[in-house]
Amino acid sequence: MGFNEDLVTALPRLRRFSFSLCRNRPDADDLTQMTCERAITRQEARDPARPILPWLYTMARNLWTSEIRKRQVRLGAGHVPAEESPELLSRSGGEENTRASQVLRAVMALPEGMAETMLLVAVEGHSYAETAEILGIPPGTVMSRVSGARRKLRETLKGEAA
Repeated sequence: MGFNEDLVTALPRLRRFSFSLCRNRPDADDLTQMTCERAITRQEARDPARPILPWLYTMARNLWTSEIRKRQVRLGAGHVPAEESPELLSRSGGEENTRASQVLRAVMALPEGMAETMLLVAVEGHSYAETAEILGIPPGTVMSRVSGARRKLRETLKGEAA
């Protein structure tokens, strides 16, 4: 596949990752668009032998960090509740959608850094080393964040099930 096909194929996963960073749909859409624009203008800098997703994730994270610095606030206003984000829910039965909403709400309620780390490892299937490279953090920090996120999710979801 060529660059354009790779980029189009990566869009749903990039958008999901953007949502984990921004935590609201409008900002996630803007971040996804900015990332695609940057990727297109810098495609000659990409190593075609390596997968496109880690490159896009790193770019998106760097763009979001710059945006946060510009805004001088953390996460801003205008959040869309995660459970109202239809593109992140499964299209199966009502009970499964309800459970998916609970899990997604719990993931998005994790402290900053944990949600994106958990998404990359548990949902996107990246290794700890790949996740560390994407986020620019040591692999030990990835392991710690994932462990903490799993613990918090177990506690939260156990409480909701009761």
